[in-house]
Amino acid sequence: MMKTVSTKEAPAAIGPYSQGIIVNNLFYSSGQIPLTAEGTLVTGDIKDQTHQVFKNLQAVLKEAGASLETVVKATVFIKDMDEFSAVNEVYAEYFSSHRPARSCVEVSRLPKDVSIEIEVTALVK
Repeated sequence: MMKTVSTKEAPAAIGPYSQGIIVNNLFYSSGQIPLTAEGTLVTGDIKDQTHQVFKNLQAVLKEAGASLETVVKATVFIKDMDEFSAVNEVYAEYFSSHRPARSCVEVSRLPKDVSIEIEVTALVK
């Protein structure tokens, strides 16, 4: 059985997809970019953008009955690998003792020309 996850605490999907899907006891998030819940793009540096991405992830995880502590895998897409260490600094604030598996990939372009997008898979409590 699949359940669609939707919350007004994170930006609405900007295409034909959902914020996330729960299958059995796993939550799969769509990629989150630095948009506020109201749809405003965060245009600060990569750290500001990454903090907004995590706010969005926390909101969809909460709606799914999961949390950052139940994330098993994260995938990080960044536009510039030179910003990897700055992204890692912010990432470590959210995943300090719990360290899920992760991939990080440099990509040429992301939706709305943002610099970062993160998606997660998490266990639902």
